Amino acid sequence: MIEANLKETYTIHEAEKMSDIGLRSRMLVKDVMSSPVITIDENAPANQVAELMDKNGVGCIIVTCKEGKPLGILTERDLVRRVLAKNIKPDSFKAKEVMTSPLITVEPDEKISEATRRMSRLNIRRLGVMYKGQLVGVLSSKDVLAVMPELIEISQEQALIEGENRAQEAKEESTPLAGYCDRCGGWSDNLKESNGEFICEDCIAEFESEE
Repeated sequence: MIEANLKETYTIHEAEKMSDIGLRSRMLVKDVMSSPVITIDENAPANQVAELMDKNGVGCIIVTCKEGKPLGILTERDLVRRVLAKNIKPDSFKAKEVMTSPLITVEPDEKISEATRRMSRLNIRRLGVMYKGQLVGVLSSKDVLAVMPELIEISQEQALIEGENRAQEAKEESTPLAGYCDRCGGWSDNLKESNGEFICEDCIAEFESEE
């Protein structure tokens, strides 16, 4: 009896968990994004970027032009790899020389699941959120992880599968086709398709010379 009750409780718990995941997977970017966005002018020295990050407790700064349009993103990793690792003074670099560009963006009404899949596919951790041409927020994998930890792993797996499928398709497309030529009847290890026929390289060259 006790075992049956425990099993029933476990089943109810799992159902509630799956229902919760389903509800959260329908959340939108605007529900999770960080806003307002910390920005810096493209011509500002890189040391000001580090100061802004420290002051605002953020891991990235959006780099904008004088009109306020986003040009790219500058992260702590960018500073380390492109400035500190080279033992160069940060104030000798401008923000636009250190940033990662272009800024990959997403709309605020897009589903979190779709945005996360895009981050996984492109191997990035942040997306700019644009609404009617204006930068309104930043969505990071950390933001998603805070509310939907299981989604990151799922999206990574999906992106991996999609990548493997694309690689397999590219491999199949690039694999030479061997067989008998539909024109001369000779054997070829590298037939090419032309107007529904599979033709050897010699016949293709002959056909092109006739034209």
